[in-house]
Amino acid sequence: MSNYSVQTKLLHNDYSVDKTSNGVSVPIQHASTFHQEDISEFGQYDYARSGNPTRDALETTIADLEGGTHGFAFASGMAAVSSSLMLLSKGDHLLITEDVYGGTFRFVTQVLSRFGIEHTFVDMTKLDEVKAAFQSNTKAVFIETPSNPLLKVTDIEAVTQLAKEHDCISYIDNTFLTPLLQKPFDLGVDIIIHSATKFLAGHSDVVAGLVVVNDEELAQQIGFLQNSCGAILGPQDCWLVLRGLKTLHARMRQSVESAEKLANYLEGHSLITKVYYPGLISNSYYDVQQKQAKNGGAVLSFELANEQAVEQFVERLKLPVFAVSLGAVESILSYPRNMSHGSMPDHDCDQRGITKGLLRLSVGLEDVDELIADFEQALAYTNQPANTI
Repeated sequence: MSNYSVQTKLLHNDYSVDKTSNGVSVPIQHASTFHQEDISEFGQYDYARSGNPTRDALETTIADLEGGTHGFAFASGMAAVSSSLMLLSKGDHLLITEDVYGGTFRFVTQVLSRFGIEHTFVDMTKLDEVKAAFQSNTKAVFIETPSNPLLKVTDIEAVTQLAKEHDCISYIDNTFLTPLLQKPFDLGVDIIIHSATKFLAGHSDVVAGLVVVNDEELAQQIGFLQNSCGAILGPQDCWLVLRGLKTLHARMRQSVESAEKLANYLEGHSLITKVYYPGLISNSYYDVQQKQAKNGGAVLSFELANEQAVEQFVERLKLPVFAVSLGAVESILSYPRNMSHGSMPDHDCDQRGITKGLLRLSVGLEDVDELIADFEQALAYTNQPANTI
């Protein structure tokens, strides 16, 4: 299957047909333990924390889609992030994207720091600042691009080259773009992480995380951590992610097309002070995004004048779900200050530009013209005195 496109591999891969029954859906194996025929030589599976056939199907599939050699399925995106970062040891130093997802920020600042692992947040869009941030004990670089929620774009190849020069491993959170739109291994990344809750599963009905590597030593280390920490993904949830993957290409194509149209609409609206979307030609990251990804993705952020304007806008909006998360069939509007980055202190939000007027939109599969009409009617009541609404 290696010669097929990712689009085709989503449907035709090693697990397209069940080898025992010819069923066209992967079986869900719920067993927690497996009978052994021999006292000294065990079979492929012994205890479900260490391995499960349904989980194997998902892990093999995501590894193939990313062009890696080994995949690992975790109980959540944060379980994938935290378990992978446990490759670091006391005294090590981590370089990490400045406006990283709030859960990752919380884990690095409040958990890793308790174990003597140092960190420096850096604006990875500025290579000079990245170069200057390396220390003698820097062991890893964590990239999130496009970043959450400001959609900053890091030059992946340039940063991973710096990581290699300093003998560091490199991580990337590839959640926003998926294997369809961005191929981090081709750009020098060592470890790819996904919150599979988002676009990969795509239906707001499962919480999952995935990690992919293309190096045998790293695979052994991540596999050891997965088994030791035990934050594995259950078979039912593995099956839900596998089911979601089948429609990933169709979903992403529609969502990206709609996101581009919405971004252009918002950019031209007088009440929107700024639009953050690397698919816009006017965006300062457009060129680097075009160099390393197929398009700008299906997530964008935009700013209103202040928190009051946000409240008025959200109150009038009808179609998008106002909720935590992204990457689903329904459009999801989020308020980063209180949601994805609610664990980030106010001064850190202010420093990063995550203002009280900022909203993040994950574009779903609704009719885009109806989404725009909904935004138009909601914006018509924004920034007016409350008694006029």
